[in-house]
Amino acid sequence: HCAHRGGDMWPLLQALSLAPPSALSRLPAATPRYLRAPGVRLSLDASALSAVGEVEDAAPAPDLRLVAPAKVNLFLRVVGKRPDGFHELASLFQTVSLFDDLDFWTSPREEGAPLASLEVTPDSLGAELIPTDESNLVVRALSLYAERVPSSPAIHCRLHKRIPAQGGLGGGSSDAATALHAANRLAGLPVSQETLIEWAGELGSDCGFFLSAGTAYCTGRGELVDPRRPLPPTACYLIKPAAGLSTPSVFKALGLEPGEAGPAGADPADLLSRFEAGDVYNPDLYVNDLEPPAFELMPELRQMCDDLRKFGFQAVMMSGSGTTCFAIGMPLEEVQETWVDELQAKYDVEVFEEMFCRRIADEPSLWYTEQPPGAVLTNIEEPERGLFPL
Repeated sequence: HCAHRGGDMWPLLQALSLAPPSALSRLPAATPRYLRAPGVRLSLDASALSAVGEVEDAAPAPDLRLVAPAKVNLFLRVVGKRPDGFHELASLFQTVSLFDDLDFWTSPREEGAPLASLEVTPDSLGAELIPTDESNLVVRALSLYAERVPSSPAIHCRLHKRIPAQGGLGGGSSDAATALHAANRLAGLPVSQETLIEWAGELGSDCGFFLSAGTAYCTGRGELVDPRRPLPPTACYLIKPAAGLSTPSVFKALGLEPGEAGPAGADPADLLSRFEAGDVYNPDLYVNDLEPPAFELMPELRQMCDDLRKFGFQAVMMSGSGTTCFAIGMPLEEVQETWVDELQAKYDVEVFEEMFCRRIADEPSLWYTEQPPGAVLTNIEEPERGLFPL
């Protein structure tokens, strides 16, 4: 129940990611139930707050510490398959509060020394499968920036991974966008946000989106980013099956030929306007043309989404090419304490309790979870009483 002073409401999870640990014990007793449901993994806890707090590490303190959010596709229409073999998409992307952590250190450029390097923390999710060479998007992003901004320093990054791979959550793309933002910030912000988005599009279809404020209408392969006004804070549960699906396999199962139009259905422009009108709990707006082929490849996904609807969530859909599904809003009161256990007894899944999150749109130097110095979080039920200064 937090708001940024000035009336601009922020999700409580974002607020917690900025709060000093000593303040966590002073949260109001009316903390929402969805932050206290048993059996649900919160991606942010007192030990994982990346914006503040002490880090017990033998390495020197990083020059910059940032988080990289996951994303969901609130709708995803496949407009058609282009002659070049890529699919033309129209999708509303939204960041959510499941974060990877990235630490950055700078050093002077030296002849023969790499301009970009990466390490992965041993306790990262899937650490043994994460490459640290040029095949990693973080290294590619830092190298691209170093090549195009010769005055920038060499950068080493340490990545702590929490966002599951092959889940349709955009974790790798988000890490790359975060690395581009970090490189630009550490160089003194010489490159505009618009140019950074263009460079990000060279790294991957989803990368440019994360350089928006957290809500964007994306077209083309996903690389054409139209930043939109942030959507209201909304509870969003992520349900990630242990099994994954590769994006190429899902598009192949869709079965479009070059030049062929995509499935018939709702006009993306109409879906966008209705979301922007605040209709975020309308299940009819959650359309994903990749659900049918993904359900064909993994039928249990369809059954799992049906079960989530029976729990009473306002909207349920698969994100992107899967396999992560998300549930919007809250379950029925009678199952709030039991639905996670019921779901995990039937499916091999992990559940993350998150919310929509965003950047401050008019502060391009700030990243996700960051606020201007001196910002004060307030209890929106008692706006005259500040919880704590940042």
